[in-house]
Amino acid sequence: MDGFCHPIRDVWERFLQRCYEAFPCLSDPERRSSLGLKLALVAMHVVFAGALLILDRNMLNATRDNPWYFATYWFLFFVTLLQYFYTSGSSPGFVIDAMRAGCEIQSTSRRPPKTTKQSASVKDASLIIPIYSHQPVSTACSVEATSWVKLIMDMYPPGSSSRHWTCTYCNVVQPPRSKHCHDCDKCVLQFDHHCVWLGTCIGQGNHSRFWWYIFEETVLCIWTGIMYITFLRNSMSRAWWRDVVAIMLLVVLCICLIFLLLLLIFHSYLVLTNQTTHELIRKQRISYLRGIPDRVHPFSKGVCRNLYNFCCASRSIYTIEPLPTLEEIEDKKRPYTCWDIVTCRCC
Repeated sequence: MDGFCHPIRDVWERFLQRCYEAFPCLSDPERRSSLGLKLALVAMHVVFAGALLILDRNMLNATRDNPWYFATYWFLFFVTLLQYFYTSGSSPGFVIDAMRAGCEIQSTSRRPPKTTKQSASVKDASLIIPIYSHQPVSTACSVEATSWVKLIMDMYPPGSSSRHWTCTYCNVVQPPRSKHCHDCDKCVLQFDHHCVWLGTCIGQGNHSRFWWYIFEETVLCIWTGIMYITFLRNSMSRAWWRDVVAIMLLVVLCICLIFLLLLLIFHSYLVLTNQTTHELIRKQRISYLRGIPDRVHPFSKGVCRNLYNFCCASRSIYTIEPLPTLEEIEDKKRPYTCWDIVTCRCC
């Protein structure tokens, strides 16, 4: 038996080796697993939409009668898939990239001003670092590492030690709200979570894109469910196996819809309060958030400002928020009054 299986095993190993040489991404187990999940998600979309076309023979006639309805549905279908790959390929905002950009700005600011370039600035006590390009670390950047440490330590309360906030894996000083992701092996600004289905971290750089993807996916799931219900309502007297397949797919679709709705509501709450999943779940394990009451959101700037920063903030800059002072936390602990609502304190 071994003599029979050995040639087959050799052929299979040679085939895999050629695949790895043609597609280097397949040689990495983690990237191979991420690629498999992406293909599975795309296949799931194709199955639900394709099954509806196969089961409902009257859909073509309905398309001719109401072309804009189905054209909008298929437009949403492809836009959702494009948004998925766009979010999957986006950067969450790595600390090392922010440090490189900050070091490049520090090095260019010390040169004679030949051109007018935007420099790092402080707005509303937040550090704003523009992104020019993802360049490799230069020798000047290693010299300016100390300035990065001083820049970040100003974000923490006086007397804090940089050793306490230095990542043991990346060996960089972590700004507030950042965390090291063991899957990406990098520290992420405003780390939310690592999404297995997207194969990337969700952070400051792509949280908005992630929310829009969830929103589009939820709308697409509701629309597809309505089309399945309409099909079942109009075809109860036809072939029974079509109804069985449609009911099974509808049940799976409802389960996915419940998960998407809960995820959308949860992340909408995080956006309105300027929180991350990591901060909400691990609040008692984060030293600078420990002791703050649950109803107090230390980084919130009001609902309207939070929405504006989340939806309209430029993705070509890194924004590093400092820790709130004790006076700001005490002010946020104060309960809302009728006058606060009139004066839009919550906004």
